[in-house]
Amino acid sequence: MLITGASTGIGAATARAAAKEGYKLALAARSIDKLKALQDELGGPDQALSLECDVQDFDQQKSVVKQTVDQFGRLDAVFANAGRGGSPGGFSGADHEAWRDMILTNIYGVGLTLQAALPALRESKGHVLLTGSAAGRATIPGSMYSATKWAVSAIGYGLREELRGSGIRVTLIEPGMVDTPFFDEKPEHALVDDDIARAVIYALSQPSHVDVNEILVRPTPKVE
Repeated sequence: MLITGASTGIGAATARAAAKEGYKLALAARSIDKLKALQDELGGPDQALSLECDVQDFDQQKSVVKQTVDQFGRLDAVFANAGRGGSPGGFSGADHEAWRDMILTNIYGVGLTLQAALPALRESKGHVLLTGSAAGRATIPGSMYSATKWAVSAIGYGLREELRGSGIRVTLIEPGMVDTPFFDEKPEHALVDDDIARAVIYALSQPSHVDVNEILVRPTPKVE
């Protein structure tokens, strides 16, 4: 299983959960130091590869897939999880340079992950999972981040149609607010990264004739 954005948060939690289910892992992210610490935690290079990767770079993405297949012989699942948050100010006043990196990571990077991994997934009749968001199902005033997650939903729907009949399954994982390093301040009421990791494992664990299209996970409303 290849996980992008694996160094912290949902990616790291999913790596730990998948390791417990017997997966060998390719961990990809920009932060190689954090990846190496996670690799050691999961049993070293025989169980997990730590692979520095900027998802905006197609050559790096292709290299990650090649190293994964060279090491483990196959690729059964890809979790396109790498993502970045937005900046305050709405469409009127947000930092437009921050938009650039977010859009390229959240949309273009996902597309590159898919294009790099699909040849190996066709061989294994594997599984694609995408980190969307509840923000990609709602109208949020002035949110370019929400717009990128609407795009991820569209990528998931379009990919599923492209791959219909191939044996490859496609699952959109759509978290609500999650308490991860994605946010500078701890949300008052939120899910934790392990909640999302369990959703990923649920989708992966279904028999081959079951395709879990979407999992929307929201925190329980606060009890007054």
